Amino acid sequence: MPKSKSFNFTIEGGKATGGPPIGPALTPSGINVMDVVKKINEATKEFAGMRVPVTVKVDPETKEFDIEIGTPSTAALLLNELKIEKGSSSPSKQKVGNLTLQQVIKIAKLKIKDLLAKDIKAATKEILGTCVSFGITVENKDPREVQKEIDKGLYDNLFKEI
Repeated sequence: MPKSKSFNFTIEGGKATGGPPIGPALTPSGINVMDVVKKINEATKEFAGMRVPVTVKVDPETKEFDIEIGTPSTAALLLNELKIEKGSSSPSKQKVGNLTLQQVIKIAKLKIKDLLAKDIKAATKEILGTCVSFGITVENKDPREVQKEIDKGLYDNLFKEI
């Protein structure tokens, strides 16, 4: 798209509207705002209840647009997976929930392009690190223990499926 103009928004997944912030930002460009909103909502519905970064690129001449959907934060994905509002205020003493390793791997797959990890195993270990600071156990264990078990190859069968 030559000479495209970019607009960045953070919206709740599946709940974009033609009102602020999207409508007032895009209306001057002359594109159909509701078409953009529809496309954003379709692309973000799996992130319902979470804040999602969205970039809209508009070509002011042709009135064509593209949307790029970011990924919610690791914290938001973990809290959403557990269906809780926030992590523990004292993660070493108080635990707020327990995830399966499959749930952690699912989040790692969503986040891998945003992480420094070179593969899904490393990405999973990064997500486990966030679990530590939120007071979330994995497989009813301290996430650091699960990280060590991954290093020992205990869960290689789960990673082979990926």
